[in-house]
Amino acid sequence: MTGDLAGPGALPGPAGPEAPWVSCAGCQAVVYGKRLARSHGICPQCGHCRPLSAYDRLALLADPGSVELLDLGTDAADPLRFVDDKPYPQRIADARHATGLPEAVVCCRLRMTGTPAIAAVMDFRFMGGSLSGAVGELITVAAETALAQRLPLLLVTASGGVRMQEGVIGLMQMAKTAQALHQLDEAGLPTVCLVTDPTYGGVAASFAMLGDVVVAEPGARLGFAGPRVIKQTIRQELPAGFQTAEFLLERGFLDLICPRPALRHRIGRLLAIGARRDALPPAPPQPPAAVIRDPALLPERPAWEAVRRARNVNRPTTSDYLSMILDDFEELRGDRVGGDCPAIIGGVGRLGGTPLVVIGHEKGHTTRDLAAHNYGMPGPAGYRKAARLLRLAAKWGLPVLTLVDTPGAYPGVDAEEQGQATAIAENLRLMGGLPVPVVTVITGEGCSGGALGIAVADRVLIMENGVYTVISPEGCAAILWRDAAAAPAAAQALRVDARSLLELGVVEAVIPEPPGGAEADHAAAAAALRAAVHAELADLAGLDQSRLVAQRRARFRRFGSSHRPEQAVLIPTEGGFR
Repeated sequence: MTGDLAGPGALPGPAGPEAPWVSCAGCQAVVYGKRLARSHGICPQCGHCRPLSAYDRLALLADPGSVELLDLGTDAADPLRFVDDKPYPQRIADARHATGLPEAVVCCRLRMTGTPAIAAVMDFRFMGGSLSGAVGELITVAAETALAQRLPLLLVTASGGVRMQEGVIGLMQMAKTAQALHQLDEAGLPTVCLVTDPTYGGVAASFAMLGDVVVAEPGARLGFAGPRVIKQTIRQELPAGFQTAEFLLERGFLDLICPRPALRHRIGRLLAIGARRDALPPAPPQPPAAVIRDPALLPERPAWEAVRRARNVNRPTTSDYLSMILDDFEELRGDRVGGDCPAIIGGVGRLGGTPLVVIGHEKGHTTRDLAAHNYGMPGPAGYRKAARLLRLAAKWGLPVLTLVDTPGAYPGVDAEEQGQATAIAENLRLMGGLPVPVVTVITGEGCSGGALGIAVADRVLIMENGVYTVISPEGCAAILWRDAAAAPAAAQALRVDARSLLELGVVEAVIPEPPGGAEADHAAAAAALRAAVHAELADLAGLDQSRLVAQRRARFRRFGSSHRPEQAVLIPTEGGFR
């Protein structure tokens, strides 16, 4: 059963602060209650986000008139017959009376910017949003409803952890809800989690962190053990801002922090891309992109000149290209392990109406930008972030575009301690079997495994003034010539330029650059790149997954081999292999 609500104004339950004047928990300013309600609980003085009830949250997130409450049943159990200063059933009754809710989560069907989804929204007012058997059941059934109806799932968390009055039965809800989300992973259905303040304990350590995308409100606190528990247990001093959304974003555990007024639009856009909805109609047929596939059509020139052009600090970076070639782009951050390397950026967007995942090296232009992005040299967190986005592409069924521009992976001690080689190796394996089309464009430098770590693709293209090499010419010269000044000779010997790479078959095509190079006309360079990528993705779109993967493996199998790829690669068929 569902209840069709007329709109956010018809949502039951208390909306906004009840008192005429409210003290802000962030700055202690006294704010007029109705003004606070109109601003969605955001303090006009300091921007602190006041906790919202589940119904207020739905009014904020859902398209007007789109909420349909799901009648999933909320029978509360008392498995331990628990009593502290009052029986547990009495606590449940008191919470229901105080909040007007049957339990600490409200489940519904809604639309966000036109995209339908199933949502489960927690309410901290109900016994601290604690995870009970009933709450775990509601979260699980909401996920099963999303699975049955083939809809994305939105989870909004606000919790102090597992409900102690249900003991180990409450604990089991962590595994139960995690399994429910895994079923959505297997079905390729998008899941987005919105973390609100606070989210702790068993909720943080289960479904809150298992969304494909994890969004947080500014200042939201999230963690397994709360600060008070940590201080009391191990007497450890905690850093400033500990467990806030900003703290966690910097350390790679969140994708993005979003202000309250923008939540509907940004989460709605993510759900639409993940569900592959609202794509623009295909562009009308156009002449093939003007790429060069014949090396003879490219002028011969010294390889060192290409190296110098590729390194020009004024050339477009990945962020420059993405701002010009994508219809919209949502950057997703973090490797979910403990880092967010700024030398690799990525996220989701649309190219000519086609939803896709994009990943690229980022250098910057100014001295400050170059230092902030580590000069485009990724550490292990960068490759793990790329791997997470690649898996997201596989789950959501989205093609992948990678843009390569790096002098190499970061060679520092900390990178080695954190498993640089393993992170790159894992990406090579992952990309080789990725079941979606992958196109790589070398936009500037492509150096060593640091470049290849995001470049195992079906089609590899290169900008006219780009280079691709196993080692920098300076490094090669220092090792083999024993003289770094011999870098021009090393570059020539390594055949790093676009013409040579096309002759070697390492790239499928060269994208011509405007007069003066990409650095002279960013818009023209981006237009050429966009047309070339669009054409390659359109050509790959007709291949089924097995053939796509087989051909990609055959592409790399042939390098250094005299065998024909057809003799070396088995392509699965209905009757076996051929």
